[in-house]
Amino acid sequence: MRILVSNDDGVFSPGILALVRLAQEFGEVRAVAPDVEQSAMSHAITVRTPLHYQRTPIDGVEAYRVDGTPADCVALGAHHWEGVDLVLSGINLGLNIGHNIWHSGTVAAAKQADFLGIPAIAFSAPYTDDVPDYGIYERYVRDIIAMFLELPETPLLNVNFPDAPRGLRWTRQSVRHYEGMVVPGEDPMGRKHYWFSEKPRREAEDGTDRWAVERNLVSLTPLRLDLTDDGALARAQAQLDPAT
Repeated sequence: MRILVSNDDGVFSPGILALVRLAQEFGEVRAVAPDVEQSAMSHAITVRTPLHYQRTPIDGVEAYRVDGTPADCVALGAHHWEGVDLVLSGINLGLNIGHNIWHSGTVAAAKQADFLGIPAIAFSAPYTDDVPDYGIYERYVRDIIAMFLELPETPLLNVNFPDAPRGLRWTRQSVRHYEGMVVPGEDPMGRKHYWFSEKPRREAEDGTDRWAVERNLVSLTPLRLDLTDDGALARAQAQLDPAT
């Protein structure tokens, strides 16, 4: 089995090293990741400038760094390594739950794989200012990869770890509205600048990714590329054509 590993934190992130080591238990591994951090890049792709693909071995594993986005990395990685069977993205330094899925570079790398017809898993863990200890997640990563390989009808999976996991839980994406705020400030040169901030309007709903992580459960959320609201589509069609 050929396993391509990527991320959005950069090729030198400790999270990708942890994932590369675990992935080696399942097959031949190659890593292709951004040369610098590309967090919150969502599914951006590079179309107006050339990309560079430079060899950068990770712990004895064949690896390459790309001066592009996470989606670029997976696209180039699959191009240079024919027959990739599985893509793993992460382990991200910071959760990708709820609305964060929309702008996550980690999830975008997995989505790009799905676009190419390659099954993929995105892994994320809580942010910490200390050196992260990914050892506490190792058995869960192994179990999730093994389980995922037995689920061919689930080609895209988003996984989020709590600080102290005590089990697995299948979940749906948390969708809740926020009060958006623009916080003005001033830099040392006296120039105006602005921060975006937010606060949720309600608590996380039962059975969602956020709800699970808050209860120290590892959240496993199947995703899909089709964003169509099937219910709204059916209602609109019925309204336009009652015979539908």
